[in-house]
Amino acid sequence: MKPGPLLAMFALLFLGMWLVLQSALRREKYDFMVQVGSLELKVDELEDGRFRFIAPEALASRGVMGDAEFADAVRSQWDAWMARSTFERTMMGFFNISHWANFAWVAVGLGGQCAFFARMLVQWIVSEKSRRSQVPETFWWFSLLGGVCLFTYFVWRVDIVGVLGQSTGIVIYARNLRLIYKERRRAGRREKE
Repeated sequence: MKPGPLLAMFALLFLGMWLVLQSALRREKYDFMVQVGSLELKVDELEDGRFRFIAPEALASRGVMGDAEFADAVRSQWDAWMARSTFERTMMGFFNISHWANFAWVAVGLGGQCAFFARMLVQWIVSEKSRRSQVPETFWWFSLLGGVCLFTYFVWRVDIVGVLGQSTGIVIYARNLRLIYKERRRAGRREKE
């Protein structure tokens, strides 16, 4: 085995771990969290009994507050959540997102899963047609697309397990495509001779 693919695999593995760890280490420390629908309100309780929101930014910018102001802030977030339609609340909870802008990331993850399904479907159909197990080139293209989409999605989710699972696969999928194209070039040269 050539060292290039192995080095690329380790590089992508470490890149993914670094991206996830950077996000995880940058997280603000907080004392407790109040879940309002799919929104997480992260709070510090100060020694004098007052509170300070760490996240979301709109509440954090309000600074330190007493019991009544804190309760009003949480209540206003609850009222805003309940003002959304039942469908919207259900869908945001289902996709585990707090803003619809985050749905783009979920779509990237879903796209990756669809690509992985498509690769298996293509492989199955090709194998059934030929009556023997085969792995067509399309399988590797769908694998590469799915792997890149899921790697990106897992980095956004700060999911080290998903990042580790996809980082090595991406290199393997790309390497298989490279081997296919190298073999085609060799075959083309042999035909010309």
